[in-house]
Amino acid sequence: MCGASRSRGWMVLKILALECSSKAASCALMDGETLLAESYLDCGLTHSQTLLPLLDRLCRESGVPLSDVEGIAVPAGPGSFTGLRIGLAAAKGLSYALGIPCTGVSTLLALAFVQRGTPGICCAALDARRGEIYNALFAIEGGRVRRLCADRAVPAAALAEDPLLSEQRDILLCGDGASLCAGVLRDRAVLAPAHLRLQRASGVGAAALSAGEWGPPAALRPSYLRLSQAERERAQRLAQAPQQEKEEGQ
Repeated sequence: MCGASRSRGWMVLKILALECSSKAASCALMDGETLLAESYLDCGLTHSQTLLPLLDRLCRESGVPLSDVEGIAVPAGPGSFTGLRIGLAAAKGLSYALGIPCTGVSTLLALAFVQRGTPGICCAALDARRGEIYNALFAIEGGRVRRLCADRAVPAAALAEDPLLSEQRDILLCGDGASLCAGVLRDRAVLAPAHLRLQRASGVGAAALSAGEWGPPAALRPSYLRLSQAERERAQRLAQAPQQEKEEGQ
């Protein structure tokens, strides 16, 4: 992982990273690979209540004003639909206001970067409900993170038959879907330590330094991987409508 990220003509060294893709919220300031400060809050409050006050306190207590920041990093997904929207909206607003680029990174890649001190196979998983997980696999070697598969939404049970994991043991599980994976992989897997298991802004910043595609805020887009519940229900109603009309016409 390099200490600066270049993309579209920008060199970004000092990063503000935001994370609110699940129930915890955090912010981090990074100067290259050096973590300057990080604030983390997991107390059940909504991100619309916590994220900006958390950011304000981080800047005041670290002595790093927002005017010093050169780029904004945020998870683009997958994750909580509401949480992702709040994070993306905050990143876009700050990017516009400060006149600096921003980047969206995979939430699962950012999770793997939190684990980069533990070599081996990392299975990052988020609970997607309905027995499914958002998942990706990574190899961690010498503090570097190498992706083994694309982000995907799959049944948790599918991991038992995944060929990428068939010969692996001591698979490191992280994310709020880790316990679901542990029930499937059983004695082949270990849970990441509790304080490193969930998403953190410092992981987002590290992923952005390594793989971020920096650009204007208008280019920032979410990657949900699947439809929201409201969209699924609407699609189901639309699919049922022709059949109902046919039955009523008989």
